[in-house]
Amino acid sequence: MIPIIETSPASLLLVTMLAYLLGSVPFGILVARLFGLGDLRTVGSGNIGATNVLRTGNKFAAFLTLFFDAGKGAIAVIVAGLVFGKDAAQVAAFFAFLGHLFPLWLGFNGGKGVATFLGTLLALNFIGGLLVCLSWLVIAALFRYSSLAALLCAATAPIWLWGQGAEDTVLLAILLMTLIWLRHAENIRRLMAGTETKIGQKG
Repeated sequence: MIPIIETSPASLLLVTMLAYLLGSVPFGILVARLFGLGDLRTVGSGNIGATNVLRTGNKFAAFLTLFFDAGKGAIAVIVAGLVFGKDAAQVAAFFAFLGHLFPLWLGFNGGKGVATFLGTLLALNFIGGLLVCLSWLVIAALFRYSSLAALLCAATAPIWLWGQGAEDTVLLAILLMTLIWLRHAENIRRLMAGTETKIGQKG
């Protein structure tokens, strides 16, 4: 990939700002309102992601939320990579993810970042990202817990990326994985207590 513009501190600052702003767009809330599902923050867990949209019973709205949340991470990475190169792509991945977790528009109280995480990985290394997505699907199908699938697929991400020869993205994957685990602290407690809500359940 040959960047259009040479990477510089100024260009990385621009990537940081634009990726964060794109990542902070709360598509779950926007989709829920578009479909007349109310304020997503008052539904189920109060999270703004696709899993909580699914708790409203609207599968298509949940799919759209998943698509857009993953898409914003992927677009940030692809555009930054094309314009400024691979270092900028990783910066974009991190700050788009951070934008979803701590969006300016919602008082820095956002989602847990799983869909955006997957979107950034697919854009950084498609095969490695695809393997992480498949890990999520297999774990979710076996155990029916979205949070468990998120935690375990995030943990596999550095391994899959390393195996695909994308060693330069492993440190980023570890950092994003750590943030995902921290954002899932309540889910981990509920999983250990046996009170975590399964996929498709309301409440």
